[in-house]
Amino acid sequence: MTRPASDHTLDVTGLYCPEPVMLLHNRIRDMQVGETVCVVATDPTTQRDIPKFCAFLGHELLTETEEGGEFLFLLRKGS
Repeated sequence: MTRPASDHTLDVTGLYCPEPVMLLHNRIRDMQVGETVCVVATDPTTQRDIPKFCAFLGHELLTETEEGGEFLFLLRKGS
């Protein structure tokens, strides 16, 4: 699967809830507003958790794709 261009990449493959979102929270905290991060995950619950994370904290979910059990999310850090 082709990963989208991003400022940062967070590979959380093999990790299960709540670890992917916890690591994403840590990564986004260290980013500048407007920067992007591509999250690569294998836990199906990330399809629910990452969009809710973005909505709750004001980040923009730009793309969400799935192929062969791998989930890719491209997020932009909000203010």
